[in-house]
Amino acid sequence: MSREPLPEVHVPRQLPLGEVTRATFRGLGGRLREWPRLRTTAALFTTMSALAATSLVSAPSVAEPFAAAPCALKRTDAHHSEGLDTWNAAYPRPSTSLDAVMVFLSFPDSLPLTSPAELTADHFPTTSRFFERASYGRFALRPHPLRDWIRMPRPSTAYAIQRDWNPAHRTAYLRDALSAADSRVDFSRYDVVYFVADPDAPGVDSDATKVVNLDAPLSADGAEIRRVVTVFEQHPPDRLVLAHETGHVFDLPDLYHRPVDGQGDWDTHVGDWDLMGSQFGLAPDLFAWHKWKLGWLNPRQVTCVRERGGRRLTLEPLGAGPGVAVAGLAGAPAFGLGGGTKLAVVRTGADSALAFEARGRVGNDAEACRDGVLVYRVSSGAESGRGPVEVIDAHPRTEACWEDSVYPALADAPVGLGESFTVPGEGVRVEVEGRTASGAWTVRIVTG
Repeated sequence: MSREPLPEVHVPRQLPLGEVTRATFRGLGGRLREWPRLRTTAALFTTMSALAATSLVSAPSVAEPFAAAPCALKRTDAHHSEGLDTWNAAYPRPSTSLDAVMVFLSFPDSLPLTSPAELTADHFPTTSRFFERASYGRFALRPHPLRDWIRMPRPSTAYAIQRDWNPAHRTAYLRDALSAADSRVDFSRYDVVYFVADPDAPGVDSDATKVVNLDAPLSADGAEIRRVVTVFEQHPPDRLVLAHETGHVFDLPDLYHRPVDGQGDWDTHVGDWDLMGSQFGLAPDLFAWHKWKLGWLNPRQVTCVRERGGRRLTLEPLGAGPGVAVAGLAGAPAFGLGGGTKLAVVRTGADSALAFEARGRVGNDAEACRDGVLVYRVSSGAESGRGPVEVIDAHPRTEACWEDSVYPALADAPVGLGESFTVPGEGVRVEVEGRTASGAWTVRIVTG
């Protein structure tokens, strides 16, 4: 099983569809404007051919006011910017519920060995449960899998599927998939689209699961399709891979570091500590910063630390929420907390900040290597995949959980009970003073 993270793909502005350079489609962007309804294969081909022959014109990126706190970084032009003063309306906001269709694609050169029901079970309810826990029950991803295979018109080998896919072959795959599914799927009903290929077809490469973002959307059934998730996973698939891919549909960046030559470690930026760094992480819950960005934290759950001389506060475990037990603590309540402070932030520049959150073995982080207060840098100007978040190691001379961690050097990064840690180069110190009977962490953050 490959342990390499799966990159997202973005189609630049003014790039013809036939010249998509790094792709595979991931998610569908949003509840859609009404266009003339396209239900026939001929109409779909006409639309796609026109797009293939013309440049992709960028759709307006509408900024909706969002977080107004003084420590909320402003969203920049960086792809998947970590700024969260506004929400990028080109992406569906996971605030209540979204509907996802799963379309299963077979090929003339292979008889499927698994059923659509088995492949659905590979990803659901695991993916929905991850988001339910991460959002504290505020968001539901509702899957709508088809029951039967839809036959593609060409053999799987004809598409030359691979990680860095040839643009022409990729475009042909997308065109054929949409055309084949058009008579069976009303795309206007769904916010997210998953195209799932027969994993046993000879031309399918499990390393090719990626995402393409189209600045100029495709059109089907009156829907603007801006991104589609294409899935080429083995059966069973990589752990939490679909949750990672779906995170991009919600405007979350890749947090791993891809070496220039493809060699070396991919997980040096965040290690195990966020799904968008690695779907294999021991503590894959989304950073509190991401939960703030997605609207799963309310203003009172974020503390902006600006006082000189320090601020004492109580941080709830990030994974604790309604109905989630706080394990491993004597006297802990039967159900976790959920409404208290989850994130403390210190602004360090116009587009940078330090974030502090309590991580422990609860919720999505049940397999975490170490408990404590995690510290990380956030940069709203850094592109996806280029270090928008970097975990700061409070124990740089040691590592932990080397048998299971994706990056043992950061597995013991949190500041532990009774410890203090000064962030290098920032003059900011965090002191972890104790824990409450309910499982919250009492900390003091000293600035200036």
